[in-house]
Amino acid sequence: MTSTPINSSISIIVPAYNEGRNLADAVSAIEVAASHKFREYEILIIDDASTDNTGEIADELSMRNGNVKSIHNPTNMGMGFNYRLGVGLATKEYIGLVPGDNELMEESIMDIFDCVGMADMVLPYHSNSDVRSFFRRSLSGVFTAILNMLFGFRLKYFNGPAVQKRSIISKVPMTSNGFAYQAEILARLLKAGHSYIEVGMKIRNRQHGHSKALYPKNIFSVFRTVALVYWDVTIKGHR
Repeated sequence: MTSTPINSSISIIVPAYNEGRNLADAVSAIEVAASHKFREYEILIIDDASTDNTGEIADELSMRNGNVKSIHNPTNMGMGFNYRLGVGLATKEYIGLVPGDNELMEESIMDIFDCVGMADMVLPYHSNSDVRSFFRRSLSGVFTAILNMLFGFRLKYFNGPAVQKRSIISKVPMTSNGFAYQAEILARLLKAGHSYIEVGMKIRNRQHGHSKALYPKNIFSVFRTVALVYWDVTIKGHR
């Protein structure tokens, strides 16, 4: 990969729910990578009605750096909703997402940004998934296999922190409020013929708090979204 800056701009959405002990480090890593790679950048922190000090930290980060904006949801809305909200607020040429949990390693953020401009979409996948529990790896593997089988794809991962052109992502129907929001987007964009490049990413064990992805309601939401998107994209032929 190369770290040569490109004459382009990016909006990075940072969803954060009770990430008070992780958010500042996550945003710092994004700032370094974005400032090295892009002509302009903005970071959109979306505090999803956190009950800890996430909102206060988001406001502090916004005051320190004019490229950082702090948005607060009055009630907890979910990952997919936060992504849609960020897309609506984004002003730059590309849109990406990096969770506020600080699990994505700094060098991997740079690797992802290095691929921007090579295709319509940059799609990251885990290159060190062994750091996660066997159950979570197995669930992710089953989810990936089902989507590839249903839609005829060969992707390595559907739920990564993708980067896409704003010109295409802003036109995609997005219905999921849950963790399957990116799978819905990819099913529509890939069926429409948009190009992509996959890049490996390394994650670290969460330093503070715990993941919300394995909450039963979130797992149910993921498979419900897959069923609805399959019906809409494959059966009805919508993109």
